[in-house]
Amino acid sequence: MGLHLSCKTSVKCTWTCPKMRFKPLSLTLLSISKHLSESLGGRLRGGIKRSCGYPSFFAAMSTVSTEKDAFSAPTQSIPKSPQPLQVAKRLEKAKTTILTQMSSLAIKHGAINLGPGSPNFDGPEFVKEAAIQAIKDGKNQYARGFGVSELNNAVAERFKKDTGLLVDPDKEVTVTSGCTEAIASTILGLINPGDEVILFAPFFDVFEATLSMAGANIKCVTLRPPDFAVPINELKPAISKNTRAILMNTPHNPTGKMFTREELNLIASLCIENDVLVFADEVYDKLAFEMDHISMASLPGMYERTVTMNSLGKIYSLTGWKIGWAIAPPHLTWGVRQAHSFLTFATSTPMQWAASVALRAPDSYYAELKRDYMAKKTILVEGLKAVGFTVFPSSGTYFVVVDHTPFGLENDVAFCEYLIKEVGVVAIPTSVFYINPEDGKNLVRFTFCKDEETLKAAVKRLKEKLMRK
Repeated sequence: MGLHLSCKTSVKCTWTCPKMRFKPLSLTLLSISKHLSESLGGRLRGGIKRSCGYPSFFAAMSTVSTEKDAFSAPTQSIPKSPQPLQVAKRLEKAKTTILTQMSSLAIKHGAINLGPGSPNFDGPEFVKEAAIQAIKDGKNQYARGFGVSELNNAVAERFKKDTGLLVDPDKEVTVTSGCTEAIASTILGLINPGDEVILFAPFFDVFEATLSMAGANIKCVTLRPPDFAVPINELKPAISKNTRAILMNTPHNPTGKMFTREELNLIASLCIENDVLVFADEVYDKLAFEMDHISMASLPGMYERTVTMNSLGKIYSLTGWKIGWAIAPPHLTWGVRQAHSFLTFATSTPMQWAASVALRAPDSYYAELKRDYMAKKTILVEGLKAVGFTVFPSSGTYFVVVDHTPFGLENDVAFCEYLIKEVGVVAIPTSVFYINPEDGKNLVRFTFCKDEETLKAAVKRLKEKLMRK
């Protein structure tokens, strides 16, 4: 069907519809006769009402009265009344992450930010140079979905060196966009709605949010200060016939706890006895200070039921690269990869090549890293103790948890807000890392993944404003 109408402005239009085809034509925007409106309206209503959106276009045209008005912006006012925030019920509780909230306050008040686990210094030059070279070499298109072969091989090599376990890089290693995506792919790929998953509280907040997206039923076993030991008498009855997995991280964020071999063996025996999986986030494995890190998968009988998740960011101070991976036997890797395929499909190609170089760094790199972080930790811990905090042991990660109650604030959120506004230092309230916020109201978390000058400046502010006379 074709129509040609004379028009002073001669706007060319090409319309295509499954049922009708309008050829290029000129439409007058000065006026449209009643006859034409009825004629076109009838045909359009009968022919393409559900096939395309053109009737609404004609309806809009009928309100145009002048050539000038035809291309003017709408003059009607848009309602300014605030609309309720919309989010799926499974994420209602998550809201904005506490890190985002605290960081925003830090900027507003010029506070020193010891909240997020993101270093304020850069990663090693040899890794950055490897990324630049990969880009120059044209390694810039989609990578193989489960990872660049060089990185898969490097991950497998490192895992063998650390645990003694020999894994197939092509069948048992999946490269992801950071450990956060490794967690998401593992949970979404292996957990069904209604499955029970056990967490150790306090927990990394991503755990709860991702389990909620998967429709899992969450059970918590609480680790309590001062040593945050695993209460086996609470863990045993928490496991039921519906328990699918235990989701944990060691070294432990936010407390800095290292799970002992005895604790890990007890967890392993319960998992084997009850046919339960373990999803182990081990991103801080190279930041183990007072004891050696033990990978859950390395315990007898556990590799076949464990997904080990890790990343480049924490150990190489390259958190913005978002390079992570999941290691698991083929029958579990299948589920992880199915989810990964539809979350990100593939991860940054040049960064993967650079990550393969990083993971082959000599042992001296890790020894120097640990010495550097021990020095940073000493500055912060000694400063916090001098100010009057009760400081709990941190055997791993770059976090320290303290009891803030000596300073008289009602809860952790109130204390952290006071700390930012009046002292100029940021900490993270730990109540967000518990199912029941009351369990964490006395604790806050500081990080020492900052340069020494920043840590010393933060301690100085704490002493000036908080130290009891």
